[in-house]
Amino acid sequence: MLYLLDMEDQRIIYLFNQFQRRASNESELEEWHDFLSADDSEDRLMGLLDIEFTSHINDTRDIPEERKRAVLQSLLSNLPTQTKGKAIKLWPRIVAAASIAIAVMTGAYFYYQSQILNPKSEFVNTNDIAPGKNGATLTLANGKKIYINDALVGNLASEAGVKISKTKDGQLIYEVTGSDNDVLAYNTLTTTRGEQSQVRLPDGSLVFLNAGSSLKYPTSFARQAKRLVSLSGEAYFEVAKDRLHPFIVSTDKQQVEVLGTHFNINSYADEAATVTTLIEGSVRVVRHPDVSASENIAVKVRNDVVLKPGQQSLNNEVGMKVQKADIENTIDWKDGDFNFDNVDFRTAMRKVARWYDVEVVYDKSVPMDMTAGGWVSRQNNISAVLKSIEKAGLVRFKVEGKKVFVYK
Repeated sequence: MLYLLDMEDQRIIYLFNQFQRRASNESELEEWHDFLSADDSEDRLMGLLDIEFTSHINDTRDIPEERKRAVLQSLLSNLPTQTKGKAIKLWPRIVAAASIAIAVMTGAYFYYQSQILNPKSEFVNTNDIAPGKNGATLTLANGKKIYINDALVGNLASEAGVKISKTKDGQLIYEVTGSDNDVLAYNTLTTTRGEQSQVRLPDGSLVFLNAGSSLKYPTSFARQAKRLVSLSGEAYFEVAKDRLHPFIVSTDKQQVEVLGTHFNINSYADEAATVTTLIEGSVRVVRHPDVSASENIAVKVRNDVVLKPGQQSLNNEVGMKVQKADIENTIDWKDGDFNFDNVDFRTAMRKVARWYDVEVVYDKSVPMDMTAGGWVSRQNNISAVLKSIEKAGLVRFKVEGKKVFVYK
């Protein structure tokens, strides 16, 4: 059965999510408290709770009241008592209402189904898989390849007047050492599935490279009008400011032109669109036309957009559009997390597949239009990640070797 939430109900859910994340501003915090203090708040929240149980659990069995209270009490323990340094005072009735709010808006029906209706998880794995790690392969201009791992620290190579070294925290560092650095030489940093890396470019810009990605860049930007790098896969950029020398990131579908800013580009070949997300500063995204297979050159620019902080562009075969970005979902990988809140299920599983270097196989019973949810650290083994997803009761998993099977 389909239920439509009115604008007031949607506002309640938004206010709670802000409060739960400790992200409320002063006016939102006051509005949330006013709502919980209202005489009808408990009835409103109970109504939302009934909708969630009915529409998501689809179970008509009578559940003992004490078990319901146990679920609410468990979820209540997660309620913040302080937001932005301001203590939160909760009277007994408001505490009760807030516990119901938690049940509604942080997935009580998921917990309810997995712990009460189906207390034993159906997750099956014949072996566990460790998380990805810091690592990459650096290909020098002369073709020499250097495998970068945590054990490798110190000087790695010198070429074209540039010394390449690696710090203990995993950064590759380029330092100009001679006068022959005006020779145009390119290095390529490549991560396989299950690897991530970061590099400090010769101009001081910092780049975080996600799994299954590649970044090509010159060993020196000296005497170049533009700082041009090429990306496939996903990377987060913190570009050093230099208004005289624009920084340009080129992918197969577009170019991103910046002067100094923080942004993320997701250009994986298996994603439906190239997504550019701006964190701060300003960038211009220029869409490439279709590339000629014979000449392999771009003929003309189709369109371009200028992004503001908090916006992202989606560039696919249809065109390019701008929308509001969910920053936490976009840069979760850089912060060592999986944030699946309101993420398309198959998009979420592609993130998992890249980090654990696995193949995901879907049973025909699995719908195409599901939405994932939840948060889990990327430092966990794959079993913990899949169990977290499975708690929603929407799918179940089976791991065999390097394959993850998904069933309804």
